[in-house]
Order: sequence, then C-alpha cells, then structure tokens
Amino acid sequence: MSTDPYAAPKSRVADTRSGSESFVPEGRSMAAGNGWAWVTDAWGLVKQNLGAWIVLFIIFVVIVIVLSFIPLLGALALYVVTPILMGGLMLGCEAVRKGEPMTVAHLFAGFGSNAGKLAGVGLFTLVAYIGIFVVVMAIFGFSIAKMFMGGMNDPAAVAEMGMTILLAVLIVLALSIPIYMAMWFSYPLIVLNDYSVGQALKASFSACLKNVVPFLVYGIVMLVLAIVASIPLLLGWLLLGPVLLASLYTSYRDIFYTA
Repeated sequence: MSTDPYAAPKSRVADTRSGSESFVPEGRSMAAGNGWAWVTDAWGLVKQNLGAWIVLFIIFVVIVIVLSFIPLLGALALYVVTPILMGGLMLGCEAVRKGEPMTVAHLFAGFGSNAGKLAGVGLFTLVAYIGIFVVVMAIFGFSIAKMFMGGMNDPAAVAEMGMTILLAVLIVLALSIPIYMAMWFSYPLIVLNDYSVGQALKASFSACLKNVVPFLVYGIVMLVLAIVASIPLLLGWLLLGPVLLASLYTSYRDIFYTA
C-alpha cells in the first residue's frame, strides 16, 4: 500500500500503546533532535481536542493570576495548587494517548488520590525558593541596603547597584535550574507511576541531567515559538500554552518509555 506523502504527520506519543512498551524507572538519554520532537508530539496531542485545550489553558491561567493577587496566602496556595493541576493535565494527556478525549474536567483530576503527593512537590518548591532567597540575601542584602541608605544621587553608586542586582538575578536563575529539573517529570511520575515525592523528584532530576542537550534544543525552539506567539497581542499563546503543557507529557513518554 502506498503512503500519502502529503498526509499530516501523526503524533508518536498518541500512536504508542501500553502493550508494546517498557518503563525505564530512571529515564534514558535521548538524541538532541528529540527536543524538537517533544514539541511536535505535543501538538499532535493538542490538536485532537483543540477547543478543550484552549478552554483548559485559559482556566489554568486565570487560576494562577487570581491566586497571585491574593496577598501571602494566595502565593502559598499557588505553590500547592499548581502541581495538582499539572497532575490532572498529565492524566488528561494519558487519556488522549489511550484514545479518550481530553476534557476540561481533567484539569482538576489531580485532586484525587495523589493530591497529597503533588502538593508535596509544591511544598518542596516553596522551601527550595525560600532557601535561594536566604542565600541571595545573605550575599547581597547588606550591600543593596547600604546603597539605598547612602542615597542614589551618585551615578557610580547607581551603576554598582544595577550590577549587584543583575548578578543576584543571575544567581537566582542558576540556582532555579536544579529545582525545575527535579519538578519537570515529577507530576507524571506521581500520577501515572505512583512514585513517592522523593522518588519522583530524584528520578526527574536524573532524567533531565541525562538529557541536557535535547532540553537545550527544546528550550531554543520554545523561545522562538514564544516570541512568535507574543506578536499578535499574545493570542498565539492560546495555541502555544497548551503545547507547552502537553510537551511535559511527551518528553516524559519519550524518556521514560521504550517502544
């Protein structure tokens, strides 16, 4: 039978069935090009239920914004609720892979048996960022306070303060990378493989460490797409947002399963 060369490509993840695969508990190393494949596979998942994904993404963003505007308690709740919502999204992606439709209800499916463990990931993130804040303040806090107390009329002092703040931001970004590595695969590992919080964080960090190059490719691709999506009044994010969320699942499937 001939193959139609003009047919749209199918998602590798969507075509995979659980009967012909093996789970790799610590993940495996993939080629650089797989970083691009995670994005295309994510689009393959999203386009099957595009309307539901767009509504789901809007609700997700609204929840995050509302919690962000609530002083203190909202910020704390955001750290707990976000992993639970992400867990629900992973359950939805798994449903699509099995031939079931993605629905808005999947966003809240994480509030089930694994809600406590998903919340534990959020608490880990909160504690980790508090630790980063303490470190940065211990290094730069006194210097910044001294500059403010000395006044900002001296151009040299202003330039010094700018460099200090820039260096502090760079340190925060550098220290945040290991946190994101530990978080990235923790959601699907908890809801789909029943990992404990510690096991999920450790396996996620290990898997990301094995795939630095494909993640670099993935990051460059997503950065370019983010710029393009932001041009038409951010409307492109109605498509890119769902793809970004689904790519977490497609990268998980690619690294933790063999066909």
